[in-house]
Amino acid sequence: MIKITSLDSKNSHVNILGCNNLTFQGVNIIAPEDSPNTDEIHIGRSIRISILKSRIAIGDDCISLGNGSKRVKVTDVTCGPGHGISIGGLGKYTNEEPVEGVVVKNCTIMNTTNGVRIKTWSASPVAGIAIIMHFSDITMINVSNPILIDQEYCPWNQCNRQIRLECLREAW
Repeated sequence: MIKITSLDSKNSHVNILGCNNLTFQGVNIIAPEDSPNTDEIHIGRSIRISILKSRIAIGDDCISLGNGSKRVKVTDVTCGPGHGISIGGLGKYTNEEPVEGVVVKNCTIMNTTNGVRIKTWSASPVAGIAIIMHFSDITMINVSNPILIDQEYCPWNQCNRQIRLECLREAW
């Protein structure tokens, strides 16, 4: 087995797009805690991706799953510092596919803002869909928000919240 370490990437460390049947095992991803936008392993529109027995220590999401991620397994991963394990932000684009069949188990998340989170954009033009999610045997140490479901995700405060408020008023 080949050991891979990604150290101090200037942007995302690993971006998986349109892949099938891919396994990462024993991967180390390291960047300073204050690194902006150094997403770790990002997965989008991919099927049957496994991340096993790895260590991810960065300033952003340890693992992020974008639209179309299906049958993703994360096992025996140590994550932190950073933002934890994230699904989304979903609902930003009109042709998004659901995220489905995610299993996260036997992981340790420490010194992070979030543990596991699902986020959908504020005032989304479409519904962001995340289904069949299983999280088990996760140890969280010094995690501010262990489980977060954010249906008004708005990084950098650049969203049109007025649209969202009008939608909520109409629903009542």
